Amino acid sequence: MRRGADMIAIGVGLLLAVVVRVALLPTDGLRGDLDQFVLWVHGLATRPFGNAYDQNLSFPPVMVYIWGLLALLEPAFRTVTDAADPAIRAIMKAPASLADIAIGLLVFWELRDRTRWAVVAGLGILLHPAVIDVSAWWGQYESIYVLFGLVAFMLAVRGHSLPAAAVLSVALMTKPQALPFLVPFAAWFLARGGIRRAVPAGIVGAAVVAMLWLPFVAAGGPAAYARNLSEYQGDIFAILSLRAWNMWWLIQEAWGGGQFLSDQTAILGPLTLRHIGFIVTGLLELVVFILVYRRPTARTLALGLAGAVLVAFSFLTTMHERYAYAAIVFLALGISDRPILGLWIAFSIVFTLNLLAAVPPTDQIGALLPINGPLGIVGSVAMVAITIAVVLILARSTRDGDANGEPDEASVASP
Repeated sequence: MRRGADMIAIGVGLLLAVVVRVALLPTDGLRGDLDQFVLWVHGLATRPFGNAYDQNLSFPPVMVYIWGLLALLEPAFRTVTDAADPAIRAIMKAPASLADIAIGLLVFWELRDRTRWAVVAGLGILLHPAVIDVSAWWGQYESIYVLFGLVAFMLAVRGHSLPAAAVLSVALMTKPQALPFLVPFAAWFLARGGIRRAVPAGIVGAAVVAMLWLPFVAAGGPAAYARNLSEYQGDIFAILSLRAWNMWWLIQEAWGGGQFLSDQTAILGPLTLRHIGFIVTGLLELVVFILVYRRPTARTLALGLAGAVLVAFSFLTTMHERYAYAAIVFLALGISDRPILGLWIAFSIVFTLNLLAAVPPTDQIGALLPINGPLGIVGSVAMVAITIAVVLILARSTRDGDANGEPDEASVASP
């Protein structure tokens, strides 16, 4: 009886999630970004596909394949160069919104042995205001690389290392923000199979990357992408914090009164603030790597993925407010654990407020939630604290495992 009620709940939640997204797809969203995305799709529709990176694309090839498919399916992209048409906006937002739905259902399926928690976690993603905000309203593509990261996780904990490595490479070639995934996955592959099995996984991953880039090599696509990314990161977005509530937002508030500050400022010889971010992040990512390596279970891999994402978000410069999106998903995998549930709720509140303050849907919300000032300071302190708490829970999971000496189901699965 309980299981039937749970299935009805997930079904009703899924229907509501679809309805909300369909209603939001035609909205303006982040109009400047949508205009740029449509212009890129127009370029894909009107010139040889292999010359995609003749444009100033800031995305690796997987997004080019997705946009190329949109250009193939919708002839209007041959003439449309911006997102003025609501139907075009809906088409542009559809891939990320579909990925949202897939993530919610996969999380539900992953936790299906604990049906009530599966429903809570699945609906927590399907109806999460931040998830809906980023994809269906803004029209950003975080959910696509996170979907591939989640599939890689599900394959890895079931012992399918090579397919997991292949799907992980697809995630990495969707958006650069997937790079933190490498830390816990590298620890997992090494701990579960040693060098003998980690090397083949690395080879498979590299081969997938090469295949994804293959259509663009003749036209110099990889080099052009590197130049484009360098221009975006080294010039256009060379900012301490691009409205992300993190350690650098606190510094930006203190030094610049909330105004954007360059992360290229030298503070000790050639050492810049960006370099400081790299050093702090690198040290903390090493901690995540060691903790996952010490006890490679499904729990520690999920916590490691959430921790790696949050460490990057909290301590790297040039972070946008939406780049912590993946933590919603990987923390949800441990939602039946009360401390993780508490962190998931706390993170959800802070992350959602950060999004609403960064791009308010109405002037009234903008006045209520100013991005600068006390709210941003409290939000930034909270986000850093949540990041540290996730790493500490990961460390406790490692110690508890060592003390109990009882590996969980994922610990004994064949690599």
